[in-house]
Amino acid sequence: MNKQEIINIIKAKAAEKIRYFENLITETRASNNDTKSSMGDKYETGREMLQQEINNLQRQLNEVLNQQVVLQKITSEPSEKVQNGALVKTNKGLFYISASMGEIFSENQKIMTVSAESPLVKAMFGKKMGDRFTINSINQDIEHIW
Repeated sequence: MNKQEIINIIKAKAAEKIRYFENLITETRASNNDTKSSMGDKYETGREMLQQEINNLQRQLNEVLNQQVVLQKITSEPSEKVQNGALVKTNKGLFYISASMGEIFSENQKIMTVSAESPLVKAMFGKKMGDRFTINSINQDIEHIW
């Protein structure tokens, strides 16, 4: 597996999410400004709802920006144990430990990107090839680590 290609896919996905949230925030702010010139107190509730939506979008954008910082620290160096930047194959799937960006595809294989804070990663963290771990009463065997 080409870890650098996987990292590039995840970074591109993060950049796409950042653009998406920045555009939504800009559009929502424009809607909020349009409302300000409307008919007074009748629209105060609508403006407040738009402001709450802007705050929510800003929070989501900040989460993706934080994930991008995590991605900048990850290298494509091989791993001998489960850690940040490791690509882990278990008997249940293929997992890349970095930032949680959902599933991606590389070399025609589905890879789940997971955060080091996820319960799955916490259960397997520090383990090596051949080790077994249990999550939600399901045993998983670590078959390979890149």
